[in-house]
Amino acid sequence: MIEVVSVKEHPSYRGVYVVELEDGSVRLATKNLTPGRRVYGEWLFNYGNVEYREWNHIRSKLAASLYKGIKELAISIGSRVLYLGAGSGTTASHVSDIVEHRGRIYAVEFAPRVMRELVSVADYRKNIVPILADARFPEKYSSIVPQVDVLYADIAQPEQAGIVAANARMFLKIGGYLYLAIKARSIDVTREPDEIYVKEIKTLEKSNFEILDVVHLDPYDKDHAMVFALYK
Repeated sequence: MIEVVSVKEHPSYRGVYVVELEDGSVRLATKNLTPGRRVYGEWLFNYGNVEYREWNHIRSKLAASLYKGIKELAISIGSRVLYLGAGSGTTASHVSDIVEHRGRIYAVEFAPRVMRELVSVADYRKNIVPILADARFPEKYSSIVPQVDVLYADIAQPEQAGIVAANARMFLKIGGYLYLAIKARSIDVTREPDEIYVKEIKTLEKSNFEILDVVHLDPYDKDHAMVFALYK
C-alpha cells in the first residue's frame, strides 16, 4: 500500500476528502462509516486515526461530477436522500459515509440480482434502506419513503427526466436538490448526446426545477451528463 502523505477536506465539497499519496497521486475519499469494510474493492486509507475510503470516479458518476467541478455537493450530515437506480451500492455507500448515522438513503433498485448485493451492504450500513421497486411507479414505495432533501437518479430508462419529476412531486421537499445522471444512450442511440441533454433539461424545467449546473462526465462516463437542480 502506498503511504498517505496528507488528508484534507475538499475545499468545495463538505464531507469529501482529498488524499495525497507518496507517489504524488491524489484521490477523493470519504470517511468510512464502517471501518475495516470495503464495498467494491476500493482502497482504504488510514490517517490520523481515521479510516477513509477511496471514492473512485471511474466507478461512481457522482464522484466523476466532483472531479469535473460540479457547482455544489448538496448532500451533508443528516440529509435524507432518495436514490433511484442504486445498483449494488457503490455510490450509495459513499453517500452513506457523508450523511452519517443521522441521515438516510432510500435506495430504489429494480433488478433482484443487484438488489441482493445492495442488501448485503445495507446489512451493516444501517442508514441505507434498500427498496426493490420500479422507479416509474413511486406510489408503490410511498409508504416507505418520507419527504427527502435530495433526489439522486441514475436510471437507464428512456424517460429519465419524467420519472424524476414524478418522484420529486411525491417525495422531494420544496427547496430540495436533484442530481440526475443523464444516460444519453439509454434514451435514444440515434441522436447526439447534446440533443438528449437539452430535451431532458427542458422536461425538468417544466417540472419546477431550476437548473444550477450541468457537467459532462466524459472521459469517465461516455455520453453522460450530471444535472444539478433546485426544486421550486
